[in-house]
Amino acid sequence: MRSFVAAGVLACLMASSAYAAEFAARYDVKGESPGGGGEYEGVVTVKKTGDATYQVVWTIGPDKFVGTGIGGPDGLAVGYKSGSNTGIAIYSVEKGGVVGGYWTYAGGKQVGTETWTPR
Repeated sequence: MRSFVAAGVLACLMASSAYAAEFAARYDVKGESPGGGGEYEGVVTVKKTGDATYQVVWTIGPDKFVGTGIGGPDGLAVGYKSGSNTGIAIYSVEKGGVVGGYWTYAGGKQVGTETWTPR
């Protein structure tokens, strides 16, 4: 059963590299940190690095977060790091090319939200 589920997930992630390429762009980002930790704004740049892989860079004020993503027709999953902070995020394309998602720090018990608006 596990191999069937893993194969299904892999097939979904790699099903359409043309669709996945829709994530590659520069966005204005607005978000809220987990647990009501405050709102933030900045810029996110997503570059395609392989068939279904991406480099994702958030610039929030003076802070830079760098991530590696895997994308497919159902969304984009990203692991990221900034200094000693690491975490995960998941995104999907909404109407008008806006990207919405959820994220948390490693070991987190709450999630934050983000909205990426194409520039």
